[in-house]
Amino acid sequence: MARDGDINEPTSEFADHRSGDVLTDAPDTPPPAPQSGGGAVRALLWVLGAAALAVVVLLGVQTTGILPEFRNPFTKEQTDRTQPALLESMQDLSRYVAAEGNFQVVVDLQNDRRNVPDWLLNQRTLFVGSGSVEAYVDFGTLTEGAIVQSADGKSVEIKLPAPQLAETNLDLEKSYVFAEERGLLNRVGDLIGGDPNRQQEVYRLAEDRITAAARDSGLNARAEENTRKMLEGLLRSLGFEQVSVTYIAP
Repeated sequence: MARDGDINEPTSEFADHRSGDVLTDAPDTPPPAPQSGGGAVRALLWVLGAAALAVVVLLGVQTTGILPEFRNPFTKEQTDRTQPALLESMQDLSRYVAAEGNFQVVVDLQNDRRNVPDWLLNQRTLFVGSGSVEAYVDFGTLTEGAIVQSADGKSVEIKLPAPQLAETNLDLEKSYVFAEERGLLNRVGDLIGGDPNRQQEVYRLAEDRITAAARDSGLNARAEENTRKMLEGLLRSLGFEQVSVTYIAP
């Protein structure tokens, strides 16, 4: 049995906790691991700050005009790889364009089937066509006897071919489709393949209507009068007092 005086005395196997000594038999406690989360956040903040500073510096330099203007790297660019034009032929023109008429026609073209409702199979196009026609005199067909001068050199007689109408020039920039109606089967056909000649048919019909209108417009008579006035003014300036211009029908 222990004595009262030995109760508060430390034993030889355990150290007194009050004395601050470490127990010799206790295992070594590893040091606390450094927390890596805070370092990653600080590194990210540094990167963002450096990027923002770089943007501010670049914008400042661009404002001062030291460096050339920056371009958007994603802007739309167009590349033209068209081959050079090839000259196929060349010819001398001897036409004198004496008059020109500008015309406009509304083409109402409809293609359907008998006994088939329009909602199922129908194709109707309203096309406004604008074009011009030239009236010219071909001086290249003049023969040696086409110009006869008087003995005294005061008068001259010229025989010219009758004016002709050139091909109709349809102006596609001023022409347009005003309205179009198409049946169900026509729309399905457009989705599958379509008719590439449908638009050409409307153009051709517009050109035919303009050509017919030019023939009935008196454009040839205007060309005859303008050509006569041009030759009379030119030959009178050369000393001829009387100029006679006649036209020969082809």
